[in-house]
Amino acid sequence: MHIVLVEPEIPANTGNISRTCAATGITLHLVRPLGFSTDDRQLKRAGLDYWHLLDLHYHDSFAELQAKYPHGRFFYASTKGRKRYTDFAYRPDDFFVFGKETKGLPDELIQANLDTCIRIPIIEGARSLNLSNAVAIVVFEALRQLGFPNLK
Repeated sequence: MHIVLVEPEIPANTGNISRTCAATGITLHLVRPLGFSTDDRQLKRAGLDYWHLLDLHYHDSFAELQAKYPHGRFFYASTKGRKRYTDFAYRPDDFFVFGKETKGLPDELIQANLDTCIRIPIIEGARSLNLSNAVAIVVFEALRQLGFPNLK
Protein backbone atom coordinates (compact mmCIF):
# COMPACT_ATOMS: atom_id res chain seq x y z
CA MET A 1 0.00 0.00 0.00
CA HIS A 2 1.18 3.53 -0.72
CA ILE A 3 0.52 6.99 0.70
CA VAL A 4 1.32 9.92 -1.58
CA LEU A 5 1.67 13.46 -0.24
CA VAL A 6 1.60 16.03 -3.02
CA GLU A 7 3.58 19.13 -2.00
CA PRO A 8 3.13 18.79 1.78
CA GLU A 9 3.73 22.03 3.68
CA ILE A 10 3.79 21.28 7.40
CA PRO A 11 6.71 19.19 8.71
CA ALA A 12 4.88 17.91 11.80
CA ASN A 13 2.06 16.49 9.64
CA THR A 14 4.53 14.73 7.36
CA GLY A 15 6.39 13.44 10.41
CA ASN A 16 3.18 12.03 11.89
CA ILE A 17 2.24 10.45 8.56
CA SER A 18 5.74 8.98 8.30
CA ARG A 19 5.28 7.37 11.69
CA THR A 20 1.89 5.94 10.68
CA CYS A 21 3.40 4.53 7.49
CA ALA A 22 6.40 3.10 9.33
CA ALA A 23 4.22 1.43 11.98
CA THR A 24 1.95 -0.16 9.36
CA GLY A 25 4.49 -1.08 6.68
CA ILE A 26 3.04 1.34 4.14
CA THR A 27 5.28 3.05 1.58
CA LEU A 28 5.34 6.86 1.69
CA HIS A 29 5.86 8.97 -1.42
CA LEU A 30 6.61 12.69 -1.16
CA VAL A 31 6.04 14.81 -4.26
CA ARG A 32 8.10 17.98 -4.52
CA PRO A 33 8.22 20.81 -3.89
CA LEU A 34 8.10 20.26 -0.15
CA GLY A 35 7.22 23.16 2.14
CA PHE A 36 10.09 22.30 4.50
CA SER A 37 13.53 20.77 4.61
CA THR A 38 13.75 17.05 5.22
CA ASP A 39 16.25 17.94 7.96
CA ASP A 40 13.53 19.90 9.79
CA ARG A 41 13.50 19.25 13.56
CA GLN A 42 9.70 19.09 13.72
CA LEU A 43 9.64 16.47 10.97
CA LYS A 44 12.22 14.32 12.73
CA ARG A 45 10.61 14.74 16.15
CA ALA A 46 7.14 13.73 14.89
CA GLY A 47 8.57 10.57 13.35
CA LEU A 48 10.50 9.80 16.55
CA ASP A 49 12.59 6.68 16.25
CA TYR A 50 10.58 5.10 13.41
CA TRP A 51 12.63 6.45 10.50
CA HIS A 52 14.54 3.19 10.03
CA LEU A 53 11.22 1.37 9.45
CA LEU A 54 9.97 3.78 6.78
CA ASP A 55 10.03 3.00 3.05
CA LEU A 56 10.27 6.58 1.74
CA HIS A 57 10.46 7.76 -1.88
CA TYR A 58 10.79 11.27 -3.34
CA HIS A 59 9.40 12.38 -6.71
CA ASP A 60 9.88 15.64 -8.58
CA SER A 61 6.28 15.64 -9.84
CA PHE A 62 3.09 13.64 -9.58
CA ALA A 63 3.41 12.75 -13.27
CA GLU A 64 6.81 11.21 -12.52
CA LEU A 65 5.29 9.05 -9.78
CA GLN A 66 2.45 7.91 -12.05
CA ALA A 67 4.91 7.05 -14.81
CA LYS A 68 6.89 4.91 -12.36
CA TYR A 69 3.71 2.99 -11.41
CA PRO A 70 1.68 2.85 -14.65
CA HIS A 71 -0.52 0.02 -13.41
CA GLY A 72 -1.15 1.53 -9.99
CA ARG A 73 -4.68 2.15 -8.77
CA PHE A 74 -4.86 5.70 -7.40
CA PHE A 75 -7.44 7.11 -4.99
CA TYR A 76 -7.54 10.88 -4.51
CA ALA A 77 -8.57 12.21 -1.10
CA SER A 78 -10.56 15.42 -1.31
CA THR A 79 -13.47 17.14 0.40
CA LYS A 80 -14.80 17.45 -3.18
CA GLY A 81 -14.98 13.68 -3.63
CA ARG A 82 -18.41 12.26 -4.40
CA LYS A 83 -17.83 8.87 -2.76
CA ARG A 84 -16.91 8.07 0.82
CA TYR A 85 -13.59 6.42 1.55
CA THR A 86 -15.54 3.39 2.77
CA ASP A 87 -17.29 2.92 -0.60
CA PHE A 88 -14.36 1.11 -2.23
CA ALA A 89 -12.83 -2.36 -1.87
CA TYR A 90 -9.11 -1.71 -1.51
CA ARG A 91 -6.19 -3.83 -2.67
CA PRO A 92 -2.73 -4.22 -1.10
CA ASP A 93 -0.97 -2.20 -3.81
CA ASP A 94 -3.33 0.81 -3.94
CA PHE A 95 -2.11 4.41 -3.81
CA PHE A 96 -3.85 7.02 -1.65
CA VAL A 97 -3.08 10.56 -2.77
CA PHE A 98 -3.38 13.57 -0.46
CA GLY A 99 -2.80 17.23 -1.29
CA LYS A 100 -1.12 20.07 0.51
CA GLU A 101 -2.59 21.30 3.77
CA THR A 102 -3.67 24.75 2.55
CA LYS A 103 -5.21 23.86 -0.82
CA GLY A 104 -5.64 20.12 -1.11
CA LEU A 105 -5.15 18.49 -4.49
CA PRO A 106 -5.25 20.55 -7.70
CA ASP A 107 -8.76 20.85 -9.16
CA GLU A 108 -7.64 19.48 -12.53
CA LEU A 109 -6.40 16.30 -10.84
CA ILE A 110 -9.69 15.90 -8.98
CA GLN A 111 -11.81 16.56 -12.06
CA ALA A 112 -9.80 14.07 -14.12
CA ASN A 113 -10.28 11.37 -11.47
CA LEU A 114 -13.77 11.91 -10.04
CA ASP A 115 -14.54 8.18 -10.10
CA THR A 116 -11.70 7.47 -7.68
CA CYS A 117 -11.93 10.56 -5.48
CA ILE A 118 -12.63 9.69 -1.87
CA ARG A 119 -13.85 11.85 0.98
CA ILE A 120 -14.16 11.51 4.70
CA PRO A 121 -17.60 12.68 5.85
CA ILE A 122 -17.56 15.80 8.04
CA ILE A 123 -20.23 18.26 9.13
CA GLU A 124 -21.47 21.06 6.90
CA GLY A 125 -19.35 24.16 7.37
CA ALA A 126 -16.19 22.32 8.44
CA ARG A 127 -13.48 22.84 5.87
CA SER A 128 -11.43 19.68 6.38
CA LEU A 129 -9.64 17.40 8.81
CA ASN A 130 -5.97 17.64 9.71
CA LEU A 131 -3.91 15.93 7.01
CA SER A 132 -2.23 13.41 9.30
CA ASN A 133 -5.61 12.46 10.81
CA ALA A 134 -7.16 12.03 7.36
CA VAL A 135 -4.30 9.78 6.26
CA ALA A 136 -4.68 7.63 9.38
CA ILE A 137 -8.43 7.25 8.88
CA VAL A 138 -8.04 6.09 5.27
CA VAL A 139 -5.03 3.87 6.01
CA PHE A 140 -6.75 1.98 8.78
CA GLU A 141 -9.93 1.46 6.75
CA ALA A 142 -7.89 -0.03 3.91
CA LEU A 143 -5.92 -2.19 6.35
CA ARG A 144 -9.15 -3.30 8.07
CA GLN A 145 -10.58 -4.40 4.74
CA LEU A 146 -7.43 -6.40 4.04
CA GLY A 147 -7.44 -8.07 7.46
CA PHE A 148 -4.54 -6.00 8.86
CA PRO A 149 -1.84 -7.90 6.93
CA ASN A 150 1.50 -8.29 8.75
CA LEU A 151 0.21 -6.37 11.77
CA LYS A 152 -0.17 -7.84 15.22
